[in-house]
Formats: sequence, C-alpha cells, structure tokens
Amino acid sequence: MSEQTVTNRMTGTDNQYDEAVKACKDIFIKKATDYGTSWRVLRIISIVDQIFIKAQRIRTIQEKGEQKVGDDIPSEFKGILNYAVIALIQLDLQTSIIEDLPPSKVSEWFDTKMKIAKDIMMDKNHDYGEAWREMSQESFADLILMKLMRVRQILVNEGKTLISEGIDASFIDIINYSAFALILIAEGKHKA
Repeated sequence: MSEQTVTNRMTGTDNQYDEAVKACKDIFIKKATDYGTSWRVLRIISIVDQIFIKAQRIRTIQEKGEQKVGDDIPSEFKGILNYAVIALIQLDLQTSIIEDLPPSKVSEWFDTKMKIAKDIMMDKNHDYGEAWREMSQESFADLILMKLMRVRQILVNEGKTLISEGIDASFIDIINYSAFALILIAEGKHKA
C-alpha cells in the first residue's frame, strides 16, 4: 500500500471516528440534560457492570440472531462508549462527593477523554495498519468483555498491576472497540 493510500485511509478513519463519537456525545449530553449527572453516584465496578450488561446483550443478540427489546446493537455500542467515558471521568474525579454537574462541564470532560482515546487510536492505527477493519463484530464484543474481566481483576488487586496497563487503558480500548464497531456498522460491513 502506498504512503498516499495509507494517508487517505487514515483521514477517512479520522472523519468516520469523529462521526461515530459525535452520535455518542449527542446522546451523552441529552441524557446529562434529562437526568443531570446521576452517574456520579456510580463506582467503577458499577460502571463495569453496566458495560458488561450491554456487551453481553450484544453477544446474546449475535448468537440468537434476534432481539425482543428495542435497543439495537449500534445503540448498545454507543452506550458502551459513553459508559467508558464516564469511567474515565470518575477515575479522574476520585471523590465520593456526589454532585450534579452542568452539561457544559460534562461536554468538556467528554471531549477531553475522547481526544485521549482518539490520539491513542490514531497511533495504534498507524502501527497496526487498521487491522480492526477486518475484524468481526463478535470480536469487538468479546474483546470488550475481556477488558471488563481485566478491570474486575485489577479492582480485586486494589488497582495494582505487575506488568499490565492500568484500568484507564482498558476503558480507552473499550471506547475504541465501540467506535470501530459503529464505523463498520455505518459502512454496512457489520449488522446493525
């Protein structure tokens, strides 16, 4: 693949990623307006469990080939991405004070966390040659579930790791897997 082809593909990914995240942020801010920041009450393990429920539901729909509840697979990936952003915010705040925060502040935090996730995605994309474009939707669900199992174990270990990345790295990967899934759904390569 020529350098120009790689550059064009990366620009396309950059724009597609922004579109996927924009749809997630729109939901995130509307919910912050409707509910306030009620999620501030959640501890990390509770956020892990919320993401687990959504990822397990995706896996179940994939396996059964049908669903009975309205939220579709793209909605679940958007929810997973948004909960992972919440986790990153909660990790930064590290306070048990439960306060309601204005949507403008929530929007700012969302953008900050997504910039970190996108920068990491672009760096990895460069090194891995966009291998995610050849992955199945099932793999994204499985990888998200695996990352959640890792976070649970790190929490059991009181946040200590011997050789592995911390909890925040797992949530960033979850954000990026979700964004990749949404991109591939939008392209029609994965089922909606």
